[in-house]
Amino acid sequence: MKTVTLMISLLCVCASSSAAQLSEQQQFEKEAQVAIKEFASSLKTALLSAMQDGGPIEAVAVCNLIAPTLAAEMSKKHGMEIGRTSLKVRNPSNEADEWETSVMQQFETRLSSGEAIQSLAFSEKVDTDTGQQWRMMKAIPTDKVCLSCHGTKIAPPIQAKLDKYYPDDMATGFKLRDIRGAFTVSKEID
Repeated sequence: MKTVTLMISLLCVCASSSAAQLSEQQQFEKEAQVAIKEFASSLKTALLSAMQDGGPIEAVAVCNLIAPTLAAEMSKKHGMEIGRTSLKVRNPSNEADEWETSVMQQFETRLSSGEAIQSLAFSEKVDTDTGQQWRMMKAIPTDKVCLSCHGTKIAPPIQAKLDKYYPDDMATGFKLRDIRGAFTVSKEID
């Protein structure tokens, strides 16, 4: 009888631990989604404003100068690291780590299997050298406006500006509705 009671107690502890972890993950996902939405919206507003003011050439400068500042501001505001990465980065400081690369490869598989690009998101608890983190990524689709700087045919003046800011640029050759990259969020677990 004591063995049965002990087993039931252990099962209850395991179930409540799993429920607590799920609840923590759900809370993180909500917070990360809010942060991603705010970062994406702020970045899009800055890029569209630059496009209206000076076209794609001006947008290149925004990506180079404003995007990192916005990411830092959003990271501080939301208490988590927020950024962008890609399998084909433009800015080498945005290069994907091993976990991000794996997730983006999964996104590519999910997209080719017919899943909508807007639904491509993933989160999990990850062990790192410094401890545990919650991590989340959300795919960034290639829209029509993206193609002037990220497409297959880039106008020479835009290419010259890209070459100036990003001599090792790999973020070209995209087509409409390709996965251009992903927003990435991480939060240390206390």
